Parts: sequence; structure tokens; C-alpha cells
Amino acid sequence: MKLQIINGPNLNLLGIREKKIYGNQNFDDFFLKLQDEFSAIKLDFFQSNIEGELIDKIQEVGFICDGIILNAAAYTHTSVGISDAVKSVKSPVVEVHISNTFAREEFRHKSFLSPNVKGVIQGFGLDSYRLAIRSFL
Repeated sequence: MKLQIINGPNLNLLGIREKKIYGNQNFDDFFLKLQDEFSAIKLDFFQSNIEGELIDKIQEVGFICDGIILNAAAYTHTSVGISDAVKSVKSPVVEVHISNTFAREEFRHKSFLSPNVKGVIQGFGLDSYRLAIRSFL
């Protein structure tokens, strides 16, 4: 099984920014733990702050991998383009958020992605990614 994790804007600053919301661990270290825990799965990781690069990655892997775990971050609430990319590929997508977006600002309560994904996991910190992986097993 091959799964692609795609992270959007500002998630390269995990462990540095807003620690009360996002925690103290950076994603690179967490990803190594995921690879160890799920060694039977081919896990790949991509992060970009640029909307078009996220769309390109979804299109690149969306026909060849068994699933995509997507944390589009702030683009979740603004990007019709990313939503259309998710809708266009064959690989199932799980939308992930580290925080509970419904416990935050009202603009974060709307997701353009949710209507086009297999499921949504949010509010469990970085464990949201772990739960997303398990959803594909």
C-alpha cells in the first residue's frame, strides 16, 4: 500500500508556531515515527505553502497511490482549486486537521474539501494523521 501525505501552508512551522494549538513537535520528526509504526506501508510526504504546488501534487499522485492524506490548512477554507483537484483524482482522500476547526474562528467551520473526500479527521493533534492512515487499512 502506498499513501501520500500532503500538507499545506504554514505546516512547515509545526513545533514553532502556536504551540497551544499545534503542539511542540515538528512534522519531519513525527513523519519518521509514522514510517516506523507503519513500516509495511510506503508513506510519502510533501509540504508546500503554494496552492498550485499542492494541486500539482494531488494530480501527480492521485492516480497512482492508494490514498492521500491531505491537510490543506488554511486553503481548506478558501480553495476551490484544491477541492476540484481532489474531486478529479481516483485515489481516495482523507481530510486531516490537527486542531478542531469547529472550536476556532467561524471562517474555519467551512471546508471546500469535505464534500469531495472519503472522510474528515480533526482535533486529535498529530494523531489525526495516524488515524487517517488507519482508515486506509
